[in-house]
Amino acid sequence: MLLAATQLINTPIMSLQTGGQLAISKRLIIDPRSLKLIAIELDGPTLDQRPSFLRIEDIREISQMGIIVDSADEFVGPQDIIKLKEVLNFNFVIDNIAVKDEKGRKLGKLAGYSMETISFFVKQLSIKRPLLKSLTDVELLIDREQIVNVSNDAIVVKNDSRMPTAAKKADKAYVNPFRNTTPQPETMTINLNDSH
Repeated sequence: MLLAATQLINTPIMSLQTGGQLAISKRLIIDPRSLKLIAIELDGPTLDQRPSFLRIEDIREISQMGIIVDSADEFVGPQDIIKLKEVLNFNFVIDNIAVKDEKGRKLGKLAGYSMETISFFVKQLSIKRPLLKSLTDVELLIDREQIVNVSNDAIVVKNDSRMPTAAKKADKAYVNPFRNTTPQPETMTINLNDSH
Protein backbone atom coordinates (compact mmCIF):
# COMPACT_ATOMS: atom_id res chain seq x y z
CA MET A 1 0.00 0.00 0.00
CA LEU A 2 1.21 3.51 -0.78
CA LEU A 3 1.31 6.17 1.90
CA ALA A 4 1.69 9.88 1.12
CA ALA A 5 4.65 11.41 2.95
CA THR A 6 2.40 14.23 4.18
CA GLN A 7 0.51 11.67 6.28
CA LEU A 8 3.65 11.18 8.39
CA ILE A 9 4.32 14.87 9.11
CA ASN A 10 2.79 16.50 12.22
CA THR A 11 1.50 13.09 13.27
CA PRO A 12 1.24 12.12 16.95
CA ILE A 13 3.73 9.51 18.19
CA MET A 14 1.70 7.30 20.55
CA SER A 15 2.95 4.95 23.27
CA LEU A 16 1.67 1.39 23.30
CA GLN A 17 2.56 1.15 27.01
CA THR A 18 0.82 4.27 28.28
CA GLY A 19 -1.65 4.99 25.50
CA GLY A 20 -0.56 8.64 25.60
CA GLN A 21 1.16 10.93 23.12
CA LEU A 22 4.95 11.03 23.43
CA ALA A 23 5.87 13.46 20.66
CA ILE A 24 4.90 14.65 17.20
CA SER A 25 6.64 13.90 13.89
CA LYS A 26 8.51 16.90 12.54
CA ARG A 27 10.61 15.84 9.53
CA LEU A 28 11.25 12.71 7.48
CA ILE A 29 14.87 11.58 7.10
CA ILE A 30 15.36 10.06 3.64
CA ASP A 31 18.57 8.27 2.63
CA PRO A 32 19.42 9.75 -0.82
CA ARG A 33 21.38 6.62 -1.82
CA SER A 34 18.33 4.38 -1.67
CA LEU A 35 15.43 6.87 -1.35
CA LYS A 36 14.32 5.03 1.78
CA LEU A 37 12.81 6.60 4.88
CA ILE A 38 15.14 5.63 7.72
CA ALA A 39 13.95 7.84 10.59
CA ILE A 40 11.55 10.55 11.67
CA GLU A 41 12.71 13.65 13.54
CA LEU A 42 10.50 14.34 16.54
CA ASP A 43 9.31 17.39 18.42
CA GLY A 44 7.52 17.83 21.72
CA PRO A 45 7.91 19.17 25.26
CA THR A 46 8.63 15.80 26.91
CA LEU A 47 11.64 14.77 24.78
CA ASP A 48 14.81 14.02 26.77
CA GLN A 49 17.20 15.13 24.02
CA ARG A 50 17.08 17.42 21.01
CA PRO A 51 17.10 16.51 18.25
CA SER A 52 15.37 13.17 18.84
CA PHE A 53 14.61 10.61 16.17
CA LEU A 54 12.45 7.54 15.76
CA ARG A 55 13.93 4.77 13.63
CA ILE A 56 11.49 3.25 11.14
CA GLU A 57 12.30 -0.23 12.48
CA ASP A 58 10.87 0.82 15.88
CA ILE A 59 7.41 1.71 14.54
CA ARG A 60 4.81 -0.84 15.62
CA GLU A 61 1.94 0.47 13.52
CA ILE A 62 0.66 3.50 11.64
CA SER A 63 -3.02 4.09 12.34
CA GLN A 64 -5.57 6.87 12.45
CA MET A 65 -4.41 7.61 16.01
CA GLY A 66 -0.88 8.24 14.78
CA ILE A 67 2.43 6.42 14.73
CA ILE A 68 2.47 3.78 17.45
CA VAL A 69 5.68 2.74 19.25
CA ASP A 70 6.35 0.70 22.39
CA SER A 71 7.62 3.61 24.51
CA ALA A 72 9.85 6.71 24.56
CA ASP A 73 12.81 4.33 24.98
CA GLU A 74 12.68 3.92 21.19
CA PHE A 75 13.76 7.55 20.62
CA VAL A 76 17.44 8.06 19.71
CA GLY A 77 19.82 10.95 19.21
CA PRO A 78 21.83 11.59 16.04
CA GLN A 79 24.99 10.15 17.62
CA ASP A 80 23.32 6.93 18.78
CA ILE A 81 23.06 5.23 15.39
CA ILE A 82 25.95 5.32 12.90
CA LYS A 83 23.75 5.00 9.81
CA LEU A 84 21.46 7.80 10.99
CA LYS A 85 24.44 10.08 11.65
CA GLU A 86 25.83 9.29 8.19
CA VAL A 87 22.54 10.12 6.44
CA LEU A 88 22.10 13.34 8.45
CA ASN A 89 25.59 14.41 7.31
CA PHE A 90 24.39 14.27 3.67
CA ASN A 91 22.10 17.26 4.44
CA PHE A 92 19.66 15.86 1.88
CA VAL A 93 16.29 17.63 1.74
CA ILE A 94 13.84 16.01 -0.64
CA ASP A 95 11.08 18.63 -0.27
CA ASN A 96 10.84 20.98 -3.29
CA ILE A 97 13.95 19.45 -4.90
CA ALA A 98 14.35 20.08 -8.64
CA VAL A 99 13.56 17.19 -10.98
CA LYS A 100 15.36 16.97 -14.33
CA ASP A 101 15.61 14.49 -17.16
CA GLU A 102 18.88 12.92 -18.32
CA LYS A 103 19.41 15.73 -20.85
CA GLY A 104 19.27 18.32 -18.06
CA ARG A 105 15.83 19.70 -18.93
CA LYS A 106 13.91 20.83 -15.86
CA LEU A 107 10.69 18.88 -15.42
CA GLY A 108 9.60 20.76 -12.31
CA LYS A 109 9.90 20.61 -8.53
CA LEU A 110 8.92 17.83 -6.19
CA ALA A 111 5.44 18.55 -4.83
CA GLY A 112 5.05 15.31 -2.90
CA TYR A 113 5.95 11.65 -2.76
CA SER A 114 4.51 8.34 -1.69
CA MET A 115 6.12 5.40 0.06
CA GLU A 116 5.37 1.71 0.42
CA THR A 117 4.16 1.04 3.95
CA ILE A 118 6.17 -2.19 4.33
CA SER A 119 9.62 -1.17 3.06
CA PHE A 120 9.31 2.65 3.37
CA PHE A 121 11.04 3.12 0.01
CA VAL A 122 9.94 6.21 -1.92
CA LYS A 123 7.81 4.65 -4.66
CA GLN A 124 6.28 7.58 -6.55
CA LEU A 125 7.15 11.25 -7.05
CA SER A 126 4.61 13.97 -7.78
CA ILE A 127 6.19 16.81 -9.78
CA LYS A 128 4.75 20.31 -10.01
CA ARG A 129 5.39 21.53 -13.54
CA PRO A 130 6.95 24.91 -14.43
CA LEU A 131 4.47 27.63 -15.37
CA LEU A 132 4.59 27.21 -19.17
CA LYS A 133 4.49 23.41 -19.06
CA SER A 134 1.68 23.47 -16.49
CA LEU A 135 -0.67 24.64 -19.25
CA THR A 136 -0.56 21.13 -20.74
CA ASP A 137 0.49 19.00 -17.75
CA VAL A 138 -0.36 20.27 -14.28
CA GLU A 139 1.36 17.39 -12.53
CA LEU A 140 3.82 14.71 -13.55
CA LEU A 141 3.88 11.35 -11.75
CA ILE A 142 7.20 9.52 -11.76
CA ASP A 143 7.69 5.95 -10.63
CA ARG A 144 10.76 4.88 -8.65
CA GLU A 145 11.98 2.80 -11.62
CA GLN A 146 12.37 5.96 -13.73
CA ILE A 147 14.85 7.56 -11.28
CA VAL A 148 18.44 7.57 -12.56
CA ASN A 149 20.32 9.70 -10.01
CA VAL A 150 19.73 11.59 -6.77
CA SER A 151 21.88 14.45 -5.47
CA ASN A 152 21.39 17.34 -3.06
CA ASP A 153 20.52 19.55 -6.04
CA ALA A 154 18.19 17.41 -8.16
CA ILE A 155 16.57 14.10 -8.90
CA VAL A 156 17.36 12.93 -12.43
CA VAL A 157 14.87 10.70 -14.25
CA LYS A 158 14.94 8.79 -17.53
CA ASN A 159 14.15 10.57 -20.79
CA ASP A 160 10.86 9.01 -21.76
CA SER A 161 8.10 10.74 -23.66
CA ARG A 162 5.79 7.97 -22.50
CA MET A 163 5.98 9.01 -18.83
CA PRO A 164 2.52 8.94 -17.26
CA THR A 165 1.07 12.24 -16.17
CA ALA A 166 -1.97 12.89 -14.04
CA ALA A 167 -3.74 14.45 -17.02
CA LYS A 168 -3.03 11.45 -19.26
CA LYS A 169 -4.13 9.04 -16.55
CA ALA A 170 -7.37 10.98 -16.13
CA ASP A 171 -8.05 10.59 -19.87
CA LYS A 172 -7.75 6.85 -19.50
CA ALA A 173 -10.39 6.64 -16.81
CA TYR A 174 -12.12 3.31 -16.50
CA VAL A 175 -15.31 2.99 -18.54
CA ASN A 176 -17.76 0.30 -17.54
CA PRO A 177 -18.65 -1.54 -20.76
CA PHE A 178 -21.90 -2.78 -19.22
CA ARG A 179 -23.17 0.68 -18.42
CA ASN A 180 -24.73 2.63 -21.24
CA THR A 181 -23.49 6.22 -21.24
CA THR A 182 -26.76 7.70 -22.54
CA PRO A 183 -30.06 7.00 -20.83
CA GLN A 184 -32.40 4.81 -22.85
CA PRO A 185 -36.18 5.15 -22.67
CA GLU A 186 -37.91 2.31 -20.94
CA THR A 187 -39.77 0.08 -23.34
CA MET A 188 -42.67 -2.19 -22.63
CA THR A 189 -44.01 -4.87 -24.86
CA ILE A 190 -47.73 -5.46 -24.78
CA ASN A 191 -49.10 -8.59 -26.28
CA LEU A 192 -52.53 -7.73 -27.71
CA ASN A 193 -53.28 -11.32 -28.54
CA ASP A 194 -53.27 -12.31 -24.90
CA SER A 195 -56.84 -12.84 -23.73
CA HIS A 196 -56.58 -12.40 -19.96
